[in-house]
Amino acid sequence: MSALERAGLAVLRALDPERAHGLALRALQAGLVPLPAPVDDPRLRIRVAGIDLPNPLGLAAGFDKNAEALSGLARVGFGFVEVGAATPRPQHGNPRPRLFRLVEDRAVINRFGFNNLGAAQIAARLAKRPAGMVLGLNLGANKDSPDRAADYVEVLRVTAAHLDFATVNVSSPNTEALRDLQGPAALRHLLAGVMAARGALSRKIPILLKIAPDLSNDELAQIVEVARETRVDAIIATNTTLARHGLRSAGAAQAGGLSGAPLFEPSTRILARLHRLSDGAIPLIGVGGIGSGAQAYAKIRAGASALQLYSALVYEGPSLVARINQELAALLARDGFGSVAEAVGTEVEPWL
Repeated sequence: MSALERAGLAVLRALDPERAHGLALRALQAGLVPLPAPVDDPRLRIRVAGIDLPNPLGLAAGFDKNAEALSGLARVGFGFVEVGAATPRPQHGNPRPRLFRLVEDRAVINRFGFNNLGAAQIAARLAKRPAGMVLGLNLGANKDSPDRAADYVEVLRVTAAHLDFATVNVSSPNTEALRDLQGPAALRHLLAGVMAARGALSRKIPILLKIAPDLSNDELAQIVEVARETRVDAIIATNTTLARHGLRSAGAAQAGGLSGAPLFEPSTRILARLHRLSDGAIPLIGVGGIGSGAQAYAKIRAGASALQLYSALVYEGPSLVARINQELAALLARDGFGSVAEAVGTEVEPWL
């Protein structure tokens, strides 16, 4: 991390978290953020859900909800970027404050509640995406919608022309009863509608499913069964957690979804169980607590073909992306793997 980046992070951490987030997005888009050169190593290239990625490390949804910093994000060195979540109609989300840093735990709690400008405005921004960027959108439902399954279909219909993939988010803890959509009957109905809508598009794009970390083995088995039936292209494991085990920070009791370092172990256990339950047949994207190349490598060996991060950027800045990719390439070389794909699922047992 450069001295300039360190100073910038110190300034942002002195501000209200949501205000700091907005300033960081604007600085990134304006080209004011110092960035190292992206890592270009053939070992890091991988094909996931039919998409060729220059490296497996992506940006998780939530960082750029409204696709306002796409050109800046394209320069950071991510293998892919996911924006959103987007809902059919604009939505203010939950009252502020709704974003909290847990510095002692290297964690974040948010209860945003799908705040966004709505699918139409986000689609207009997606249409101006930088060339060569692998870009996806997290699909959501309006809080007051009478038919949430139809909301996912509507967002996909409005935005799909500008996407490389779309993610069905049924795992945010900040929209009341949203996680009920992870139940087998509701999930089957929802995914059937989304996949039918995908089939009507002029260009087929992969559909991903994002799940919660707070699921039992039986619930995971049901999700894998439904994912197979509906031919979902990949599963993202996981979203934020409602658990609060072992936290030290003063803000630990805040309501909302917890992300960051404390999520690494539980989310990796979910990842390994999904890999075992699906016999490695469903591509998995590992999310939760990644802050180093070693942690990225552990998720890959637990079953992930690709990865996403977000919260670690709050504490380490965007140069973390290049550092993780450099460290990951070195670890693959050390262990004799010629590619990420060769390492996927090679160390699942310790996490089960």
